[in-house]
This record gives sequence, structure tokens and C-alpha cells, in this order.
Amino acid sequence: MAHTRAKILVTKRVFPEAIAFLEQRYEVDYVATDEGLSSDQLSQRVRGVQAIVSQLTDKFNAGLIDTLDGVKVISNVAVGFDNIDIAAATQKGIFATNTPDVLTETTADFAFSLLMAAARRVVEGHQFVHSGQWKQWTIDLLAGQDIFGQTLGIFGMGRIGQAVARRGRGFSMRLIYHDAQRAPAELEKELGLEFVSKDELLRSADFVSLHVPLLESTRKLIGAPELAMMKPSAILVNTARGPVVDEAALARALAQGQIASAGLDVFEREPEVHPGLLHLRNVVLAPHIASASVETRRKMSMMAAENAAAALEGRRPPNLINSALWR
Repeated sequence: MAHTRAKILVTKRVFPEAIAFLEQRYEVDYVATDEGLSSDQLSQRVRGVQAIVSQLTDKFNAGLIDTLDGVKVISNVAVGFDNIDIAAATQKGIFATNTPDVLTETTADFAFSLLMAAARRVVEGHQFVHSGQWKQWTIDLLAGQDIFGQTLGIFGMGRIGQAVARRGRGFSMRLIYHDAQRAPAELEKELGLEFVSKDELLRSADFVSLHVPLLESTRKLIGAPELAMMKPSAILVNTARGPVVDEAALARALAQGQIASAGLDVFEREPEVHPGLLHLRNVVLAPHIASASVETRRKMSMMAAENAAAALEGRRPPNLINSALWR
């Protein structure tokens, strides 16, 4: 069959099951390193391939996409796709795909882990014991914030936002949310959600958890004005995308005690972290691992491979982003 000679570029190390799946069908150019490719290397390696399995570190801007002659699909191993210029891909007739659903529960687990770690000062406690500073029990030693029965404010009521809301229900939390599009009434009823304005969420929430995609409208969604509205006891959690938060403003707010704490898995210029955050005790920092369970990352790798295969074989990719291309 003609498609068996198609060539596919895998830009960075993925789980081996995905490579085995692809090698049974195609010629695979596999960059089996964690460093992946620089922009220059990427622009060289994409020549002559019909499909690309990419990761968030691969920046497919309009200029690069314009050179992708013969490429049918860019298959991202992620639910986010802000590393791909979707409009340019669509104009070029290239499918763009992602890996939604499979990481929803895993990411929600981690968002709640960050929330709890920040509220109960788990990392500070860990360091306190390891450093040998713990000499006696005291009444307010590392006293933190309650979670049970508090108000959880969620920005973005998509799949992951809903999964976080379900976890909040388990803690008898009041659930308020804001989104550009209000959730269906039946979902609000099922989860006990209250739709509120952005300002009301910021003023009312004990915990603010971010689950929005990175768009121009969500860039720096949380900046100095928003942080100023939050309670001094409030905790901010970000497992969405780094640029959704103004990192410098957050570092100032945390240093000045404007809000109590934060849990961050994503950063504006990963892997760089704003230096103002690195010296604070009231922030929990993680290296973009919210979806990093073994099972989920394996499934993401396979889903990306299957999306690419579908496009190469003339089928509609299961997780097509620019669906206008499929007629």
C-alpha cells in the first residue's frame, strides 16, 4: 500500500510503544533524545516527511509551516497546542491534532495535589524535617489553610476544570467558576457550580485554579490587578499554561503577602522560572508534570501516533483541531 512508504518525523523521545506502532507502518525518523531539535534542526529535519509527531517545545510558527510541503499532519503529544500556528497550518492544508481526554483525570489529580500541598505547606514541612530544624511540636508550627468546606474558584470549565470541580465536591467545597462560555445548565446542576464574573471569583475564592487554554484573551489573565482583588489567605494554582499568569506580578504578590501561597506547574518561559519565585517559601513549584503518570504519558504517545497514522491513511484523525479541513 502506498502509505507504507510515508516518512514520519518524531521530534523528541516518546514512550516506545508509539515508535513500535509507527515503525510497523512507516519510515520513522526518530529523535530519541530529551533535548529534541533546535528551531534550525527542526526546519532541516522536516524536509521530505509527510507527518510530524511533535511536542510543546517544537515551535511551528507561520514561517516554518509555510515550508512544510507534503506534510499532512502535525500531531502534538499534548492537549495544548499553542506551539502550533493553527491558522497557518489550516491555510497550508495541514491537519493539527492533540491528545485530549486521556490526561484529564491525571492533570486534575495534580492540580488538586498542588492545591493541597500549598494549603497545608507540605513542601515547607518536608524541608523543615530534612534540615533538622524540627525540635518540638508547637501550636502553630507550619499552620496552613483549610481545604474542606472552602470556596474553590475555577477559571475554565472544560474537561479538566470539570474534573477539578468533582474533586472539590469531595471536599464539600463551594464551587464557583468563570468561563468565556457558560457551562450547560445540567452540568452546573450536576456539579453544583455557580457561574460568576471574573471579579467576583477573584474576590470570593479561597482557592483559584486555572484551566484555560493559552489564547490572546487569556494571556496574563492573572496579573497585578487580579492578584490585588484576591483574599490575603487565597491560594493560586496554575496547571494550564505559564503565560496565563504574570509571573513577575505573582512573585511580588507572594513576597508581600498579598496572597497566601501558590502552586505552579507551568511557567512563562519554561524551563526558566522567574527568579523572584525561586527564593519564596510560600510557593510550590513543579516542572510541568501535571499529566506525568506513566499510564497517561504512554497513552498520550500512542494517541499522537494514531492521530498521525489516521491522517496518512486518509482517515479523519480522531483528535483533529482544525476540523474545517475535513470535508
